Amino acid sequence: MTAPIEMQLDPHVIEVLSTITTATLTTLLLKKGLRNVWLRGTKPLRAGQPRLVGRAFTLRFVPAREDLATPASWSSPISTRAAIEDMPAGCIAVVDSMGVTDAGIFGDILCTRMRKRGVAALITDGVVRDVAGVLGSALPVWCSGVAAPPSVAGLTFVAWQQPIGCGGVAVFPGDIIVVDDDGAVLIPADLLDEMLALAPEQERLEEWIMAEVEAGAALPGLYPPNAENKARFAAAMAAADSAK
Repeated sequence: MTAPIEMQLDPHVIEVLSTITTATLTTLLLKKGLRNVWLRGTKPLRAGQPRLVGRAFTLRFVPAREDLATPASWSSPISTRAAIEDMPAGCIAVVDSMGVTDAGIFGDILCTRMRKRGVAALITDGVVRDVAGVLGSALPVWCSGVAAPPSVAGLTFVAWQQPIGCGGVAVFPGDIIVVDDDGAVLIPADLLDEMLALAPEQERLEEWIMAEVEAGAALPGLYPPNAENKARFAAAMAAADSAK
């Protein structure tokens, strides 16, 4: 089942992207023509979770079918349990739950095992169960909510490390996920280097613009900046860099 994909991110990639908001990333990806990169329904289960970065480890559910979606399926070689044992440390598990909100895909035991394996986070457009235990597991979770019934009440697990749709976004194994209080954003693997180059400068620009707004500047010509303000920004950054 495991695709031959390098799942480990360079620590420098994590360091850089951990400072970039998902809002900034969506703006930059929009400029590259990608409008559909924000995974709908992925809300932080706990307030104040850190911004996290990792490669997507994908899992896929389909609608429940009575002969397949049974408690006995949890012992199958194709099961969420088997998938978890295939997750590498540092990955972000991204689960296609089809937006189903009345069947919890994972509970406290599975989330605890994921944390023990070093999984960075769980992202799903569905819901989790055993919420007190999930919170107690210390695994960061982004989801649509909670529900008591188990996954087989509404879903059939079918595969991992295949292309999925989560929150209306196409997610391929190995794509990069950045997740914070605004939800989860996907960076296509092929655009990673470009985002690493563009995102820090965009954050610096927006910090400078915010300082200008705090100082009383009007928005026209500032946000977005016209040629004059781009020149002012460049001069300010050059001065700041030379002072280091």
